[in-house]
Amino acid sequence: MRKEKYRDQKRIGKFIAEARKAKQLEKQSNYLGDLAVLLYNKIKEETMSLQKAKEHLKKYGLEDRIKEFDVSSATVLEAANAIGCEEKNIVKTLSFLVGEQPILIAVSGNAKIDNHKFKTEFNTKAKMIPFDQVEPLIGHAVGGVCPFGAMENVNVYLDSSLKSLDILYPAAGTSNSAVKLTLKELEQASNYKKWIDVCKEENSK
Repeated sequence: MRKEKYRDQKRIGKFIAEARKAKQLEKQSNYLGDLAVLLYNKIKEETMSLQKAKEHLKKYGLEDRIKEFDVSSATVLEAANAIGCEEKNIVKTLSFLVGEQPILIAVSGNAKIDNHKFKTEFNTKAKMIPFDQVEPLIGHAVGGVCPFGAMENVNVYLDSSLKSLDILYPAAGTSNSAVKLTLKELEQASNYKKWIDVCKEENSK
């Protein structure tokens, strides 16, 4: 009887262990499935953002200037390394909310927003759009934000930190793309509202 009871306990223990393992595998499978869906959606969204940027730039005959990379260009440093240029030539397109109005400010890659200048220009403190709200409000996700193909209600401004640069590289809607433009071409293609001065002076950074 004791031997049979021991064997039964052993079988029950083995069954419980296998059940736990199956449950763990099911969780892992569900996780991988969810991850695959997220990656698919991200690729789909980035493809759509890139297409929007291309269609916008095509109006100005600039769509062939877009460069796509096998590496990330989401940050200024990554973009400069991917392109092979100085960080100052990368255009950071920053997204803010002024009241309920989403705006974009294009600045030089090594420039930083001066809160006092921002408040003087917009009569409010600088309030960046939260990460998860950038795409629905602007039309492009963080890492690929640019004025090209952005939502129609978004106001675009160009900061004076760009004025001394001949060649500029803003993103083209994705985290692994950029478009090579002259300052004049950026002015034409960005549909900017006006030039502003909201960045810190170079010697005060």
